[in-house]
Amino acid sequence: MSTDRLSELEWDLIEYSPHPPHMHMALDEVLLERVIAGARRPTVRFWEWTEPALVIGSHQSVVNEVDVVAARELGFTVTRRMSGGGTMLCEPARTITYSLYVPATVVAGLSFRQSYAALDAWAVRSFVAVGVPASYREINDIISPRGKIAGAAQARRRGFVLHHTTIAHSMQPDLLPRLIRVGRDRLSDRGVRSADKAVSPLSWFTVLSCAEVARHMEQSFSSEFRARMSELTSDELEAARELETTKYASASWVNRLP
Repeated sequence: MSTDRLSELEWDLIEYSPHPPHMHMALDEVLLERVIAGARRPTVRFWEWTEPALVIGSHQSVVNEVDVVAARELGFTVTRRMSGGGTMLCEPARTITYSLYVPATVVAGLSFRQSYAALDAWAVRSFVAVGVPASYREINDIISPRGKIAGAAQARRRGFVLHHTTIAHSMQPDLLPRLIRVGRDRLSDRGVRSADKAVSPLSWFTVLSCAEVARHMEQSFSSEFRARMSELTSDELEAARELETTKYASASWVNRLP
């Protein structure tokens, strides 16, 4: 159902492009607002990570989720996104993220759970096309038989949806337990905890580099849907830089208690 509705839209596609972690968070909010305002068509944006980051959900507590000392020692920026869900570990040349900014009509009639699968179905097909044995697992995971490849999260505003998915291309297996406090005692009674799931990076199944997979996904999206290439405008970049400074990079936002 939703795939047909996605096909009915005319899309802007913003290519795989590098920004610091807090800037990526700000761009999501700015672009969602632009689509809501009708200043942009429905849009898909592919993120390139320039710094290691731990991205926590909007309803999570940093003290419960992140080993702050280890994050500092290993050079990870802790940032908070506007959507819910659990903590994602992101690294340059090891992680791909994409965002969809769409009217909620494309998921009308679907349950919240079903909307995740519908908005990620094209990505599953893109992975299968390069030999990755990918499928979907409710609520919000793309998986292989060996574990989790990607996880999605959503935010909804005024009849529109931000849906973003973070994909592990490759990962150092010892990093997750060092950085994310899954399974450790709570330090605060506030906040949603991340689930403990085995990770199954794309590099186990394909020789394509992280950037090559991102390009392949862009081509998959463009071939399946009516998408024109687009770029961030100077106004969008300026608005995102201001929001990065005033909100997403601020300690009051990152460390706020849900």
